[in-house]
Amino acid sequence: MKKYACMLILLLTVGTLAAQDFSQYFTDKTLRVDYFFTGNAERQEIWVDELSVLPGWSGRKHNLAQLPLTGYGQITVRDLEKGTVIYRTSFSTLFQEWLETDEARKVQKGFENTFLLPYPKQPVEVEVTLLDKRLKPKASMKHTVDPADILIHPKGFSDVTPHKYLIQSGSAERCIDVAILAEGYTEAEMETFYRDAATACESLFGHEPFKSLKNRFNVVAVASPSKDSGVSIPRLNDWKQTAFSSHFSTFYSDRYLTTSRVKSIHDALAGIPYEHIIILANTDEYGGGGIYNAYTLTTAHHPMFRPVVVHEFGHSFAGLADEYFYDDDVMTDTYPLDVEPWEPNISTRIDFASKWEDILGKGTPIPTPTAESERYPVGVYEGGGYSAKGIYRPADNCRMRTNEYPTFCPVCQRAIQRLIEFYTE
Repeated sequence: MKKYACMLILLLTVGTLAAQDFSQYFTDKTLRVDYFFTGNAERQEIWVDELSVLPGWSGRKHNLAQLPLTGYGQITVRDLEKGTVIYRTSFSTLFQEWLETDEARKVQKGFENTFLLPYPKQPVEVEVTLLDKRLKPKASMKHTVDPADILIHPKGFSDVTPHKYLIQSGSAERCIDVAILAEGYTEAEMETFYRDAATACESLFGHEPFKSLKNRFNVVAVASPSKDSGVSIPRLNDWKQTAFSSHFSTFYSDRYLTTSRVKSIHDALAGIPYEHIIILANTDEYGGGGIYNAYTLTTAHHPMFRPVVVHEFGHSFAGLADEYFYDDDVMTDTYPLDVEPWEPNISTRIDFASKWEDILGKGTPIPTPTAESERYPVGVYEGGGYSAKGIYRPADNCRMRTNEYPTFCPVCQRAIQRLIEFYTE
């Protein structure tokens, strides 16, 4: 009995220390930092654009100095006086995807990027680092934030965008807050948007482990109005004036639907608790995109809306990689084959022990023949991350491979569950 009492005291002490750590360094507000990531394939730079303060903090108040995932970018916040790391997070960006295009070898561009940090009580140093595809630092920048700076712009304290909660399981402190935004819906079409948002929510929480852990989420539908109905389709020379200026044909890939106007997304959400973002596009054109810790953006009126929004949220929320590949390519250069990818659901087998080796059944052949997929629901199947050779996926099929498959594979489910627990426990 004494042993269990001591363990209980220890657990309570650890919990108290975790709570004190947040309150020691931060207050219940959000520091929004807008950056420009600029450059070309050879050289990149990071510039601060604007600092804002938002009411309340919707992010985690524990695991503060730990990264949720590696990502292709990282932010580290240090106490300026002591140099102590007090918060870390990770991300990926459209800018870094653009760096791999032919255009990036010919011209320099700048991309908006916005990140949310807990609001510090004392001056802090914020370091932003961009990693290359070999996961080596490519560009970095440090800047100081003084919470007393009079030029930190208050946002969201009035004139909040109209919104409705679809799921409200608890406080922002206890739950993961997901915001679903309207793109290409006029004021007169907002009831359609709310129905579409409900469909997206129903689809997401019809999948495990979101289904079992639904009580750890709040989901809010945000009625951000557009002047025009629909979204821009460049290949049809059809351009619209919409809330977030999204368009198909990103990087000349017709199905890739994104926006580079990130500040407008966060302006529409100011004053509403949010951590993760889903944007619904009012179109029946097929397409979408999902960027880790940035946003999911997907068509709402195509017949494949339901599986696509779940697939793209797998990217933006859980950092899952695409598990499909192209048979006519021996390989692509998206992932170096001598580096273990940071995404949890693909592997080059350079460091397979860090992936799903621990849940392989005894005697599972490596590589695992697809003809034996029923015998080995978790295996090491060659082909993934766009490459037919050298990159391996954990299951023959998965929501991250095809729209037709009804579930996430066991490895993806575990990765999602681990991240939910990281944010909420």
